[in-house]
Amino acid sequence: MTAEVQKLKVYIVEDEPLARDKIMALLKKDPQVDVVGSATNGKQAIEGIKEQRPDLLYLDVQIPGADGFQVLNSLPPGPIPLVIFVTAYDQYALRAFEVYALDYLLKPFDRQRFTQSLERAKTLIRKERDNNVNEGLLNLLRELKEKPKYLTRIPIKSDGRVFFVKSDEIDWIGAEGNYISLHVGKESHLLRETISSIETQFDPRKFLRIHRSTIVNIDRVQELQPWFHGEYRVLLRDGTQLVLSRSYREKFHDTLGK
Repeated sequence: MTAEVQKLKVYIVEDEPLARDKIMALLKKDPQVDVVGSATNGKQAIEGIKEQRPDLLYLDVQIPGADGFQVLNSLPPGPIPLVIFVTAYDQYALRAFEVYALDYLLKPFDRQRFTQSLERAKTLIRKERDNNVNEGLLNLLRELKEKPKYLTRIPIKSDGRVFFVKSDEIDWIGAEGNYISLHVGKESHLLRETISSIETQFDPRKFLRIHRSTIVNIDRVQELQPWFHGEYRVLLRDGTQLVLSRSYREKFHDTLGK
């Protein structure tokens, strides 16, 4: 065939200037790519994607106004671009593939990893432009609209390997600065994540914030004991003692009452 290959229309959603400029610079070196726009927040992203109808979307997971999954969920019915998620937190990788992301780039990524991902996108788009991949993505997004999506497994990196911890196996979560510690039986796993962010990713019917630095799996709670100044001691089945602070007490009692 001698026909000229149609350029790949690419849209970038990234609020970090350095990351956005890096993606832009790498894409502009490829003559088969046409960057049709960019956005720095959820509202801009939704409007830009609707208007430009890109073939490929580089989508940051955490952006102001809405996360990357909410952006996809807000798009109208019809063809949806292939998605390469961009994130600094690899625990998002599982959710990315649950919505049929083509790939994900873990910041900071290098040129080789970026090129590998882009070439995969080109190949897939040439093979099946609007068929199986888009249909699968559409089906899963319909499911997302029908019910909240919470983490059921969390990938943990340790000694060069990745294994998964089921959320139901977690006893409690503690904040340690910009990290959190997942306590699973006698083991604990450290993740680079804030406790406020991870709180939104768990089912609130099962995991409750009881302190500014603590989230507990309510199935592990065995007993509450009144303590000082309106606070309570929370005793878990394994003997662990945590503190239920006054500011979280009402919500805790309401949830248990339900």
